[in-house]
Amino acid sequence: MPKISPQNILHSPALQKRVATAHCGVKRFALFLCAFLLISPVIRAQRTQLKAPWNMFSTDTDIKEGQLLALQAQKQYVMCNELKIDAYLTQLGLRLAAKLPTHGVQYPWEFHCVNDKAINAFALPGGYVFVNRGAIEAADNESQLAGVMAHELSHVALRHGTSQASKAQLAQGAVGVLGGLFGNSTGGTLLTQGASLGAGSVLLRYSRSAETQADVMGTQVLFDTGYDPRAMAQFFEKLQAETAGKNPPQFFSDHPNPDNRLERVDEEIEKLGGDPTKGKRDSAEFEAAKRLVMALPVVKKPVVSTTAGTPAPAAGSVPAPVAASKHSVAYEANSYALNYPDNWKKYPDPNGEGISFAPENGVLQDRQGNGALAYGMIVGVTKPNGDTNASDALDTATQQLIGTLQQANPAMKVTRKATHVRLNGQHGLSTYLSNDSPAGGQETDWLITVLRPGGLYYFIAVAPQGVYDDYDQTFAAILDSVRFQK
Repeated sequence: MPKISPQNILHSPALQKRVATAHCGVKRFALFLCAFLLISPVIRAQRTQLKAPWNMFSTDTDIKEGQLLALQAQKQYVMCNELKIDAYLTQLGLRLAAKLPTHGVQYPWEFHCVNDKAINAFALPGGYVFVNRGAIEAADNESQLAGVMAHELSHVALRHGTSQASKAQLAQGAVGVLGGLFGNSTGGTLLTQGASLGAGSVLLRYSRSAETQADVMGTQVLFDTGYDPRAMAQFFEKLQAETAGKNPPQFFSDHPNPDNRLERVDEEIEKLGGDPTKGKRDSAEFEAAKRLVMALPVVKKPVVSTTAGTPAPAAGSVPAPVAASKHSVAYEANSYALNYPDNWKKYPDPNGEGISFAPENGVLQDRQGNGALAYGMIVGVTKPNGDTNASDALDTATQQLIGTLQQANPAMKVTRKATHVRLNGQHGLSTYLSNDSPAGGQETDWLITVLRPGGLYYFIAVAPQGVYDDYDQTFAAILDSVRFQK
């Protein structure tokens, strides 16, 4: 048998064939690896890339103001005060928050259970999250509750609250409108902009586009956390079906329902890939927490004081206001004066020259527990943007004001386009709108605007649609008495 030298081995035909085959295999693997690395980012890029809206505030402000609001919320609402429930919400919330794109911001996440049967939840700027017991009870499984929480956490990550406040900052003077319509505000840098925790909260009233963003990011968070990403859409669909033909659940009242919500969630799930049926749906921890919640005593909401310092009665708990007196008293501000019925009360806006006038029982407690004007008139002045000397300045300023109102009131709609009127010899516009009434059903809002050197003066007559005609003569008398100071 001849000796085999290294040269003989290298030149062996059989070995050369095996080496060539192995080399081809390595090349194929390398090509596959390169292709995977090239394709992988494309797969990851399929998910919708979300961009937070414009914001003039820092994330430190989010945390600072959110903390102040959280303290207010714990005084305003009745907490469940059950450590095991809060601990469960915290465990679940932190698991979801870990998948949020916070861009390095460390939010001091807090999670609290509110003893309120209304189906709702909200997250304050900075990561302070409140979940009503009603939302826990309505959820069929943990993935549905996780969907609601992922939606709220997404508002925090996208900083929608302070983005809304940034927009409000541009509309100086809107504070008088929001404060008059929806009750007084509290202290704090952003809270003075009408951002109480009620129906008109600047920090909690999102646009439909913001709601869509929260839906999409919430779906991504559910998927990344291992939950069935369909759960959020299923929960919203369930709420819609159960409340068809009835008043919408509080969640939809506070969160405007964007168009094609369910379709958009399903579209995002397809982009994420994977089999959603393999996602986690329930847990023993959720079932135990739900049993604890359902065993809690039902607590009525506390009555919150109005700007006049008197308790606001709940809608439906008191009779309608009595007829306006034929006798009037004078009210004089720095730049205008008017007369109002002597059996009506004054509710000054603490943030400016604005004021509201209302009969007894004209200010009711809304669904969030805040004093809200149901019958009466709001008067104020706002600084419009743009050239106030332009020929269309009044139309433009009026549209800006209506836009600000609608931003805080998604249900508000123009029902009769602006027409030209005269108010104390001054050129003005008359516009009719409708909105949800704190007394229940719809209300009519008659808006009169006049542009003067001091700004855009507005007068908003408010009453439920069914009885608005009973107040029309009183509103007209108040407007006829308006006198502007020279």
